[in-house]
Amino acid sequence: MQSKDSAPVDLAVVGGGIGGLAAAASAAQRGLSVVLFEKASTLGGRAATHSSNGFRFNVGPHALSRKGEAQKVLRALGVPFTGNRPSPSGAYAVARGQKHTLPGGFVSLLSTGLLGLPGKLETAGLLGGIGRIDANTIQNTSVREWLGKHIRNADVRGLVQALFRVATYANDPERQSAGAALRQLQLALSSGVDYLDGGWQVLVDGLRTVAERAGVRIVAGARVTAVEHDGVVRSVRLASGERCPATTVILAGAPGDAAALVDGDQARVLRTWADAAIPVRAACLDIGLSKLPRPRATFALGIDQPLYLSVHSAVAQLAPDGGATIHVAKYLSPEDSADAKADERTLETLLDLVHPGWRDVVVERRFLPRMTVTHALSTAAAGGNPGRPGPEVPGIRNLYVVGDWVGPEGALVDASLASAQRAADLVVRSAAGRALAA
Repeated sequence: MQSKDSAPVDLAVVGGGIGGLAAAASAAQRGLSVVLFEKASTLGGRAATHSSNGFRFNVGPHALSRKGEAQKVLRALGVPFTGNRPSPSGAYAVARGQKHTLPGGFVSLLSTGLLGLPGKLETAGLLGGIGRIDANTIQNTSVREWLGKHIRNADVRGLVQALFRVATYANDPERQSAGAALRQLQLALSSGVDYLDGGWQVLVDGLRTVAERAGVRIVAGARVTAVEHDGVVRSVRLASGERCPATTVILAGAPGDAAALVDGDQARVLRTWADAAIPVRAACLDIGLSKLPRPRATFALGIDQPLYLSVHSAVAQLAPDGGATIHVAKYLSPEDSADAKADERTLETLLDLVHPGWRDVVVERRFLPRMTVTHALSTAAAGGNPGRPGPEVPGIRNLYVVGDWVGPEGALVDASLASAQRAADLVVRSAAGRALAA
């Protein structure tokens, strides 16, 4: 069957997740012709929100940094959303099967039974000075090494490691960059995060609306099979046989997916990036309750186990009146066996501790045994966030990558949207240069 060509465009974006949508919208708002292809029938990827019986579940626990890169990009694009910051009251640290007040300030630090007096004194000094540490100077240092060198008390090391986990979702202290982890913790402590009303689907829907208003043609259910190039991007080819000529291409997905779309010697760097990527994963139990057994217990952080619990509906519109949407997670390490049943029981046990009686009021539940949180850990060996690849792909002109594994700025969705904005800036600048040269 002879393939057909669609109309040429300035930019083809492959991937309809939050990064791809943002890149497409940003480029289109500045005058470029843009088409976006998404292989799934719906947009959003891991930013989609599932709704059932009035409960809204993100794909595991999601939080938006109040002063992170994502907020800046979303506001600049004109994407509307609302949310609220979770309260530090009602927060517990869980160690050796017992609940303790989570130290988040002077009063809670004095009252918690988690730490003895030496630990409390060291924690007070650490929390008072952590914002002044230059994270860039320890990007090449692992979390394990940094904790061992700078924190004397074993209980305080456990607490800080738990805070690193909740800030980054990663449980790989041997390889994770201390600089990357510390920067995330500093951001969380200084400005906090928001849980979004309606879930992250509001961001997906908002980005789609902004993109379409700017003229982006969005094609869902269309799988791209190849980026055609001769050292310079020429087109993308779809599984249907259609060929879409494009001056520029942005690949907005996992590193392995990007590498699979490009062949030839020039594509070797993409395969190298994919081989080096260490996915960050978590086991997630999402629960909808008709009522919250312990209304004041809204957060729990595992200290000696990599666990997390948060009642997101306590501050955001995510459940019907009187109900509760709870996300419980285990941050998976490279050593974790793939025992999904055991992980689910562990998460249920945490719920038993924090909200006894929850099993009697369950309306909805969903278990995600190995959710991919981010496609690549920021490692000390690679130099932390500044050592991440892209957005430019060396060796292939006008080819860019976007995602939570790309670029020197931010982590998680902040990295995804920062790289989307950076890629769009480069695409627009390149188009302007070609126009001047013509």
